[in-house]
Amino acid sequence: MGKRILVVDDEADLAEILSFNLRAEGFEVETAASGEEALALLRARSYDLLLLDVMMEGISGFSLAEILKKDQNTAALPIIFITALDGEEETVRGLDLGADDYIPKPLSMVEVKARVRAVLRRAQSQTGLQAAVINPSNTLRFKGIDIDLEAKTVRVEGRSVTLTHLEYEVLAFLLRHRGRVYSRAELINRLWPADTIVLERTVDVNITRLRRKIEPYGGHIKTRFGFGYYFSE
Repeated sequence: MGKRILVVDDEADLAEILSFNLRAEGFEVETAASGEEALALLRARSYDLLLLDVMMEGISGFSLAEILKKDQNTAALPIIFITALDGEEETVRGLDLGADDYIPKPLSMVEVKARVRAVLRRAQSQTGLQAAVINPSNTLRFKGIDIDLEAKTVRVEGRSVTLTHLEYEVLAFLLRHRGRVYSRAELINRLWPADTIVLERTVDVNITRLRRKIEPYGGHIKTRFGFGYYFSE
């Protein structure tokens, strides 16, 4: 059985077009016409990916994402925002809420399918980290940070920290290469799939969010102005 995708959009025609094209790719697709309906479905069953329209009456896409990220049962669910809103501010807001990708309308079905495959592949494989062996227990540690590379979990001072797939990959990558400065372009090339269009600003958003989540160690992820980011001892 293919991966299960939930399409949430109050435009019935668009939801049907998305469903048809994704089913043709072998995915199992269900639809919801509102944030409220989506919540009911998400609480009743599990999904591998959420395609979420931003502008909806009632619970908006942004509001629904906030609800899901606060619930441990859905916090790790990959989300791709779909929106007619234009501008960097809205894109950054979506990414800051934990979205894995952001597709503007009007939609290209070729692009949608490519991005869906990329996000699902990233969620399944954790690019670049599957074969990592740091020590016999396959755990990467720095002071109070513990990363279990097999379970793909992060603990800070003993507390569990929920990270998005990209936040996890950025943290593990920088921690494994402590002291080495990586430009935004290098991080994108190493950690984002090649078929995904990524703004360099996206890297900044993920770094800012990651620093906040791993406090009191966020300050170890440093910026070398004009060059990029690195993890300091």
